[in-house]
Amino acid sequence: MKEHIVLRVGVTKGGCSGMSYVMDFEDASNVNEKDSEIKFDGFSVVVDPASLLFVFGMTLDYDDALIGGGFKFQNPNADKTCGCGLSFG
Repeated sequence: MKEHIVLRVGVTKGGCSGMSYVMDFEDASNVNEKDSEIKFDGFSVVVDPASLLFVFGMTLDYDDALIGGGFKFQNPNADKTCGCGLSFG
């Protein structure tokens, strides 16, 4: 049986700017009807309703550079961000 995995993106309280981004892979059976699911090129990104308020309009990109690479969050809703780019306020 082939396992179907989704990428869950959300926010949690914490980080140096007040809120932090969280991401994790999880089984698609954990997705519920209140989650927003975005299907893109063969995979799904899932966001819970509370986090959607903070990430609506956000762009998530990936850079494979050896220095400074990784996921990049560009959030037009953030009033401030920290230097690492993983938290916002």
